[in-house]
Amino acid sequence: MPLVAVGKKDGAETARVQQRLLDLGFWLQSSQGEYGVTTAQAVMAFQKYVGLEASAAVDEATAQALTSATTKAHGETNTGTLIEIDKDLQLLFIVQDAVTVWTINVSTGSGIAFKERDANEWGKWVWGDAQTPDGIFKINREVEKGWRTGDLGDIYRPKYFNKGIALHGAYQVPNYPTSHGCVRMSTPAMDFIWAEDLAPMGMKIWVHSNPPVL
Repeated sequence: MPLVAVGKKDGAETARVQQRLLDLGFWLQSSQGEYGVTTAQAVMAFQKYVGLEASAAVDEATAQALTSATTKAHGETNTGTLIEIDKDLQLLFIVQDAVTVWTINVSTGSGIAFKERDANEWGKWVWGDAQTPDGIFKINREVEKGWRTGDLGDIYRPKYFNKGIALHGAYQVPNYPTSHGCVRMSTPAMDFIWAEDLAPMGMKIWVHSNPPVL
């Protein structure tokens, strides 16, 4: 039966949408019909993936696209076990043995130059160009529990892969690049990655724009 538009409302039809998103590989916490943060993030990820406006609400076009989709979401890579970050799509793909198992909404560097006060050291300034550089990296440092006050603000359970650039949970993950350079995702998504050990120390991280260049 075709899915119908639910906006951001709770209910039985939302439960159907949630299960469909899970079947297509877009991670969310529950398929019990509550339209919470992870459902909104999964809807946004799906909309980005198929080229719809990333509103995080299930409108008619999104419902139709969910109904007609025939394959699970996947990244560009066709080999190995890694985390792939597509900056053009603003999506993160968890790849295991060449198969994309989960797709998660993210927000990477805005590309806008900044100069801000250091959150840890009064009177010190931090500046940069808010880039998430392309390349292949490895997770080499992590903070397992809770929030960490970084130089540019609070980050949740970070896993660093390129100097001060990390995968981390954040209070807000919009539908556009907005970070200082890190890869933001929802705090529940970051908890999921930790709980399932999907990004252990040494895990390869591939960051690219489209078309990707290795």
